[in-house]
Amino acid sequence: MAQTITTQLLFFLVWGSAVWAARPRTELLNVCMDAKYHKAKPSPEDKLHEQCSPWKKNACCSYNTSQEAHKDISYLYRFNWDHCGQMEHACKRHFIQDTCLYECSPNLGPWIQQVDQSWRKERILDVPLCKEDCESWWEDCRTSYTCKSNWHQGWDWTSGSNQCPVGATCQPFHVYFPTPAALCSEIWTHSYKISQYSQGSGRCIQMWFDPAQGNPNEEVARFYAEAMSGAGLREAGPLLLSLALVLLRLLS
Repeated sequence: MAQTITTQLLFFLVWGSAVWAARPRTELLNVCMDAKYHKAKPSPEDKLHEQCSPWKKNACCSYNTSQEAHKDISYLYRFNWDHCGQMEHACKRHFIQDTCLYECSPNLGPWIQQVDQSWRKERILDVPLCKEDCESWWEDCRTSYTCKSNWHQGWDWTSGSNQCPVGATCQPFHVYFPTPAALCSEIWTHSYKISQYSQGSGRCIQMWFDPAQGNPNEEVARFYAEAMSGAGLREAGPLLLSLALVLLRLLS
């Protein structure tokens, strides 16, 4: 009787571990973050505003969110792009596009992480942005000014929107972000990182793309989800072996 129970236990442990290891592939594709303004599931949004429109066929954002993404000090996060004087238009369009990607994309699943924050339960971490996106973002913002390298925290919010904290000085972007890699990785606490890959490679997320050619980030998310699933199975191997050895000893 004990041997039968132990054999069944071995079977269920092995089966459960295999299911757990394979789980990421399906959960990481076509999903929305559990965050402040994201929809529960992606769906078509025919009227997405201007720079957010590439995601209209399948979006995690609503029309209202896409409109607010284009405004200065919008209700989304009360963030003031012009905290060190007027931000150059060429620079601001990258931040609008960044907001559209964050709010609208259903293809960030492989990089979603749980967080314990009052305004969201999930965030993205180390999304590999195509190197051209980071480089053009950095180049177009070189003549704009800021006072901080981490825009997620440390602001003075007493006015209702972000202002430079006491002691912080406004300097050209390149002083706080000396390279495109620094800009992409540091500005939103490692939400992004610069990729060695280029647009069209299928290995990096594009902030900018032509929707008439389809959404290239679908292929990218699929590639990384499949890679993570394979890694999960490899990581489960030692666990499965240990379980088998322990339970085989019980059987002997």
